[in-house]
Parts: sequence; structure tokens; C-alpha cells
Amino acid sequence: MDDVLSIAVQKSGRLSEKSLDIIRSCGIDVNADSRVLKAMASGFPLEFLFVRDDDIPGYVADGVADIGIVGRNEYDESGVPLSVVRDLGFASCRLSIAVPHGFAYTGLESLEGKRIATSYPRIVGGLLKEKGISAELVVVSGSVEVTVDIGVADAIADLVSTGTTLKMNGLDEVECIYRSSAVMIARDDMDEGKKELLRRLLERIDAVMMARHKKYILFNLPEEKLPEAARVIGGMKSPTVTPLMDKGWVSVQSAVDEGRFWAVFEELRRLGAEGILVMNIEKMTE
Repeated sequence: MDDVLSIAVQKSGRLSEKSLDIIRSCGIDVNADSRVLKAMASGFPLEFLFVRDDDIPGYVADGVADIGIVGRNEYDESGVPLSVVRDLGFASCRLSIAVPHGFAYTGLESLEGKRIATSYPRIVGGLLKEKGISAELVVVSGSVEVTVDIGVADAIADLVSTGTTLKMNGLDEVECIYRSSAVMIARDDMDEGKKELLRRLLERIDAVMMARHKKYILFNLPEEKLPEAARVIGGMKSPTVTPLMDKGWVSVQSAVDEGRFWAVFEELRRLGAEGILVMNIEKMTE
């Protein structure tokens, strides 16, 4: 029987949607019916297991799945011995300390001897130990924000997105102590066939991820300005250059980092570039 790679993803929610989006961008499709817990993909030998996000590290560690996509916070909190093979960059969030209004917070040392409610005792406890701070961790599985109001804790350490829920419960976010995003985790003891499938899958994912941070540009330029333009563009080995019918002019094609695009655009205009065309890139490799 041919090898099939099994992947555990969150059954529903934002992480699930983003995980399926990036997989589908790799030319792999799956019927993600919320009633289905297991499904075969088309376009690649990949089997999906739809489970709770906090179960994913354990399922991969136990061999139920070969790989998984999960928030780094859940992976780090689980403490299971797996490899992070890619940071996928989406589903970003932060774990922050929040205290009630009026709490004189001057840093983590302000939590000495306090009760801190959290759903991430491994992460929070490890940080406090590293900083030499002794505090009591109150472990709760949900509604961490209410623990201060009902007298269970003096402060909390919880995941924050907008901070609106904190304010509604009389809390102020005072310090981010940990940042998380979606990661792909994998077992180290897969057979060679599955390792090759994982390599192929990662190659596709890398091509999609690289494209999302690049813009493809095409423009006309006086030929004498080409060396300067090449330095401005940077990045790839060299731009593609095609002579135009108008003597002394060339057409230039290249990819640039999205974060640098406007600076590059302005410099190219200064060099006399005309007809600048900008396009999104679907997939690419270096």
C-alpha cells in the first residue's frame, strides 16, 4: 500500500480555516464537513483528522497522526517531544499579564507572592521560574478573565487579541510575555516514505508562504539606469530584462518583498521607470 501522511487539524474555528486555506493553496483539497472527523484529501496522499486543538500534540506524539497544525502555545504547553517543522505565521496571538484597574504594576516582579490565574501553567510557570519570581498559579480551563473579580486570583495570564474582554472585566493588559502563531509539528520516527511526503508537502507550503510576502513588478526603464535599478530591487539573483523597440529602453521583471514595495516603487520612479505594473504572486521558489 502506498504511503499516506496523516495530519491533525483543529475541528473548527479560525485556526482550522487558516490551516485548510494554506493546504488548499498547495493544490490539495478536502471535504471539511463539520460532522466528519476523518477525510482523505485529493491531489496529494494526505489524510485529515479533525480534532480539538489541545489534543493535536498528543495525537501526533502517540502516532495517531504523523503531523499536525496547532498554535505554538498549545504545543509548548503540552511539553511533548516533537519537532516544529514550520512556523506558518498565521493565527498570531499573545499571552499577556492583565491586572485589575489600580494595581501598581511595574514589571513581573510585581507578581511576587500573588495568585495568577491561567490556562497555560507550563508556559507561565516556566517564565516566572526563569525570572526568579515566586507566585501561586491558579489553573483554570476557561473564563480566566472573571477570576480576579470573584476573588480567585490577583492577576491573570491569558491569550489576548483585542483586549475588549479584559476591559469588560475591569482588567488592564500590562505586559506581553509570550507570542504564538500556528506551527506544523511532526513525529521524528516516521518511515522514509512518510518523510518524503512531508518534504514534498513542505516544499509546496514554502512556495505558497514565500509568494504571500512578495509582489511581482514589471516596468520600462532607460537601459543606462539598469544597474541602479537592480540594486534597488535586490532579493532574487537578477531581474529579467528584455529590450524594447524604443532604442535605449528595456522592460524589467522581478519580485520584491511586500514590506519594501513602496520604497522600491519610489526609487524606480526616481530612476525614470514608466508603466510600473504590480501583481500578486500565487506561488514561487527562490
